[in-house]
Amino acid sequence: MRILLIVSAFNSLSQRVFCELRDMQHVVSVQYSTSDKEMIAEAQRFKPDIIFCPYLKKYIPKELFLNTPTFIFHPGVRGDRGHNALDHAIRDDKKEWGVVILRANEEFDGGDIYAHVSFKMRDTYKASLYRNEVANATSKALKILLESLNESEFEPISQLKTKMHAYLTQEDRAIDWQRDTTKEIIKKIHVSDSFPGVKDEFLGVECYLFGAWEEESLEGDPKEIIAKRDGAVCVGTIDGALWISHMLEVGRFKLPSTYILKEKIKGVKEVRTPLVVEYGEKTFHEISYKSISDVCYMYFNFHNGAMSSEQCIRLKYAFEYLKESHKVVVLMGGADFFSNGIHLNILEDSQKQGEDGWSNINAMNDVVKSILCADDVITVASLGKNAGAGGVFLALACDYVVGREGVVLNPHYKTLGLSGSEYHTYTLEKRVVKETADKILNECLPISVKRAFEIGMIDKVYEDKNYFEALDEFAQSLIHDEDKYNDFLYEKEERVLNDSDMMEQKKEQELKVMYAEFWDKESLFHKLRYEFVYKTCQIKTPQRLKEV
Repeated sequence: MRILLIVSAFNSLSQRVFCELRDMQHVVSVQYSTSDKEMIAEAQRFKPDIIFCPYLKKYIPKELFLNTPTFIFHPGVRGDRGHNALDHAIRDDKKEWGVVILRANEEFDGGDIYAHVSFKMRDTYKASLYRNEVANATSKALKILLESLNESEFEPISQLKTKMHAYLTQEDRAIDWQRDTTKEIIKKIHVSDSFPGVKDEFLGVECYLFGAWEEESLEGDPKEIIAKRDGAVCVGTIDGALWISHMLEVGRFKLPSTYILKEKIKGVKEVRTPLVVEYGEKTFHEISYKSISDVCYMYFNFHNGAMSSEQCIRLKYAFEYLKESHKVVVLMGGADFFSNGIHLNILEDSQKQGEDGWSNINAMNDVVKSILCADDVITVASLGKNAGAGGVFLALACDYVVGREGVVLNPHYKTLGLSGSEYHTYTLEKRVVKETADKILNECLPISVKRAFEIGMIDKVYEDKNYFEALDEFAQSLIHDEDKYNDFLYEKEERVLNDSDMMEQKKEQELKVMYAEFWDKESLFHKLRYEFVYKTCQIKTPQRLKEV
C-alpha cells in the first residue's frame, strides 16, 4: 500500500512506524502538519491508499479524512479522549493501559476503533513508557489495523462517547515541598517527564524539573539542596531526599541541574560514587554493571543518550576497569537509549562552543578507540534501545553487535550539519560495502535493526520478549569453548596491530573535516544545533522523508 504519515514531528514513535512499514514493503511518505494547505497538497501529490497519524497534536482537515481513509493513533484505552492521556494514566495509578487506532472523523478522538492493544504499566517516567510499552503496543496495533483493512467482514468497535479529560496545568503538576513525600514528588516529575516538566523555583531560578531518582541514604530539609553529583542535585524532602538530574530554565533548554544553578550551589558538597556501581542501587548514578559468570553487562544511562566530554571520559575508564576482570564486556547503554553521541545541549550552553565541541568529539573518539583496541576481551554492543549518530558507531566498535526487535537506528550525522567521527569510516566499511555505507550516511533515514541485520551492519536480532535471556545466552556462548575464545583474541590482537595505522588515519581524516564544523562561526552545525536544542517548529517537511 501507499501510506502517508502525517506527523507533528518525526519523533521516535513516528520513526519506528516509518521503518516497520517500509520493512513490510509499503511505500511510505511523511508530511509534517505545518498547515492544512500543505497536508492536503501532499495527499493530492502522493495519492495514498491510507493516511496514518502516529504523532499529531492538531486537528486534521476534513478534506483529508473525507477523501482518504485516515487513522489516528491515541496513547489511551477505549473511552479515553483528549490530551495528556499518558500523564493522566500515571497520575491516576493505572495498572493497565493501552493504545488505540481510530478512524478520523470530525469529533476529536471520537472515531471508530480499528485496533487496540493493552499493556501493563511500569513504575517509571512518562517518556520511558512512551518509548517502550507505548511504542511496542503501537507496533502491534498498526499490524492489526493493516490486517483489518484486508478483511471484508471486519467491523470496528465504536469509541465510547465519554467526556474528554482535562488538560493538566502546572497547578495540577506542582510540588508542595512541605507536604509531598519523596514518592509523591517523584511521581509528579514522572507524570511530566519529558514534557512539559514540573515548574518550580530553586535559589531564585524559575525552571522545570526532570529526571527524578530515589535516594535511600541522604536526608535534608524540604527543598534543601544537600549534595551534587555528575550534574544532578540531591534535594531534601519531608521524609528523605531525591535526586533531580535535569532542569530547564524558563525560556531556555534542558541541562544538567548543576549547569542551571551554577555558582548558586558552589558550597554544596560533591558526594561521589565509585567509578561504577552495581546495577540497581537506589541513588543517582550513570554508569553501573552486573556480572554473570565472566560476562560483564555495562550500563551507561546518560539522559536522552547524550554524552558530554566528562561522561565520555568516565565511560572510557569504566570500560577499561571492568574489562580487566571479565572475559566478555557487553555495552548495554541506558534505560531509553543506547547512545546518541555528543551532548548538543551542553555545547549550546557553552561560551566556547568550538573548543568544547572539539573536546566532546575527541572524548567520544577516545571511548571508541578503547573499545576497538581492547584485544584482551570480547566486546558486544547490545542495541536494546534506539541509537543515533555517534551512538550507532560506538556500537559498531564492538566485536559483535546485537539488536532488539523494534529498535530504530539513525546512523548518520548530516541532519545536524556534521560529517561525524567515532572511527565510522573504519567500522562501517568493515561491515558493509562502501556504496552502502555512503547511502546510509547520505540518505539520513532511520533504519530498523531488522534492516541493519539484512545489510550486514549488525550481527544478530532477537525478539523483544526474553531479549536479555537471548543476549546472555549469546554472550555466554562466546566463552564456553576456551580454545575458541583464545583463538578469537589472538586473531583480534593481530587485526588491531595490522589496522592500527589505518584506524588512526581514518580518524584524523574525519576530524580534519569536522574541525571547521565546530570552529567556523558560519558552520551550519551551529544553526541546526540551535534549532534542535530549542525545539524550533519545522516549517517544511524534509525532502528525504518524501516518497515519489
